[in-house]
Amino acid sequence: MPPDTHSTPVLNTFRSAALAGEFLVTAEVAPPKGGDPTHMMKMAATLKGRVHAVNITDGSRAVLRMSSLVASAILLQNGIEPVCQMACRDRNRIGLQADLMGAHALGIRNILALTGDPVKAGDHPEAKPVFDLEAVRLLQLIRKMNQGVDSNDKPLTDGTLDLFAGAAVDPQSKSWSGLQSRFERKIEAGAQFFQSQLITDFELLEKFMDKIAASYKVPILAGIFLLKSAKNAQFINKAVPGVNIPQHIIDRLAKAKDPLEEGMQIAAEQVQIARQLCQGVHMMAVKREDLISPILDLAGVEKIS
Repeated sequence: MPPDTHSTPVLNTFRSAALAGEFLVTAEVAPPKGGDPTHMMKMAATLKGRVHAVNITDGSRAVLRMSSLVASAILLQNGIEPVCQMACRDRNRIGLQADLMGAHALGIRNILALTGDPVKAGDHPEAKPVFDLEAVRLLQLIRKMNQGVDSNDKPLTDGTLDLFAGAAVDPQSKSWSGLQSRFERKIEAGAQFFQSQLITDFELLEKFMDKIAASYKVPILAGIFLLKSAKNAQFINKAVPGVNIPQHIIDRLAKAKDPLEEGMQIAAEQVQIARQLCQGVHMMAVKREDLISPILDLAGVEKIS
């Protein structure tokens, strides 16, 4: 007997809220390094009813972890809507199209198209990078598959895809013209939402929203990162390209009696600022995803009905 495809769970909360102009909340959870998803599910479960969707990273920083597609499917099976990140670093266009078809069949609808971090930055620097495509061309590919054809414009004889494609943006880019050009190219390629890198300069975010994004009716989610201590902030400044956490925030964390609690308060304040500037926030709390819900409480963000 053929499989009962009608039993495949499909959640569209994120897309529906985005198109309705609601304030969007997503959060990032890393897949496990190994075959046991228990911890990932424990962290993701704390986000139920607080976020529209949970991002599952795809080899972030070129560090080996479980397949984002498989981890996203596990979330979906447990009633949590995923945003499946898909990077071009490790797969050619055949592999990417195969995974996109698989994602659709599994009921996964949200895809974040990424170029991918360089392999030399990760834990397998001897690995061979692929980069057959990059983010813009992956977005173009998703649009084609949503129209019922593959990368060669040949029909998808067993069904058109229905994927809600997004992309990354860095409003703090040093090259303003480069930022504008790449953002507009992603829009033209079919990006339907954007999640930003972690934001530390909200004046630059406001400038980006006013000067570039305002011309396009597309949701922008500002990246909000939980800083756990002054040492953590200093490490991020050194280790993450393009990030410059201001000294006054580092000093505030250093002087705090409870740095983690202070970091939560800072993140909540940043959520409140972002709420005045763009349509949503993308929360990142590495290894402490359980603190995202309390941060949203501090920021006054209501639960999702």
